[in-house]
Amino acid sequence: MKKGTLKGMAVALGLSMLMAGCASGGAPQENKPAGDNTGTAAPNSVGALVDHKIIGIDPGAGLMKATEKAMKEYDLKDWELVEGSSAAMTAALTQAYKDKKPIIVTGWTPHWMFSKFEMKYLEDPKGVFGKDEQIHTIVRKGLKEDQPSAYAFLDNFSWTPEDMEKVMLAIQEGKKPEDAAAEWVKNNEATVNKWVEGIQPAEGKKLTLAYVAWDSEIASTNVVKTVLEQKLKYKVEMSQVEAGPMWVGVSGGDVDGMVAAWLPTTHEDYFKKLGKDVEDLGPNLTGTKLGLAVPSYMDINSIEDLKK
Repeated sequence: MKKGTLKGMAVALGLSMLMAGCASGGAPQENKPAGDNTGTAAPNSVGALVDHKIIGIDPGAGLMKATEKAMKEYDLKDWELVEGSSAAMTAALTQAYKDKKPIIVTGWTPHWMFSKFEMKYLEDPKGVFGKDEQIHTIVRKGLKEDQPSAYAFLDNFSWTPEDMEKVMLAIQEGKKPEDAAAEWVKNNEATVNKWVEGIQPAEGKKLTLAYVAWDSEIASTNVVKTVLEQKLKYKVEMSQVEAGPMWVGVSGGDVDGMVAAWLPTTHEDYFKKLGKDVEDLGPNLTGTKLGLAVPSYMDINSIEDLKK
């Protein structure tokens, strides 16, 4: 069993292998001056009100790739997908919502913004964003033999979007992730006990979990870490990385597992390349959704309306 963090030549080589297949499609759009759009949208159209910008997240994320595809399918040639991060997107949304200004963001469920704000997804009549996704638990091959207690718990781990959003919102409102996770575990003892029923404690064995810096995965990975440590006596190390290194780490055995694999769309490219080298324990959460989201106070209902 390999130990340690995601460093070294193996990961570097894995990353270079993934660059071609898993990067966001197409070249980045050039930054345009505010209001420099060549379309014929009316001055009071939604496009004009938001400067023809969709506020996105990390470049290369599956959601960004799906949004770029949607912009082509709906012929939004005058629009710009703004790259950034999850934190930057939610900061822009929070300010716009406070000022009751229009904004369009790349959205996904579960996310605390749907608990804190009144939001809605824009209808996607062409189905570009696909069907609802699931979040899967992925572990390295050999974990069942090396760490049977951790394997059994990770195989049992399953919760709801509502559960996850409670932890996410507590973190967003100022709690440390580990404290928000511990509070949820304490308040959901019956659920947690079902996850660990009949599993022998590991008494100090080490385990490494990888995750991406999305609010949802910060919440889920901290909950899993808390249960492994409190109930099964593991010593757990969390490794925050990008999606590519996360998959490479588990497939190469440098990381024991993750509870952060969005399938079949968001991490489709990684699963196609590395799925044969990992073990998929199935979904730990169902009912996810991807798409373009807006505050409910905006008078728009469909992606097709963005062309007006």
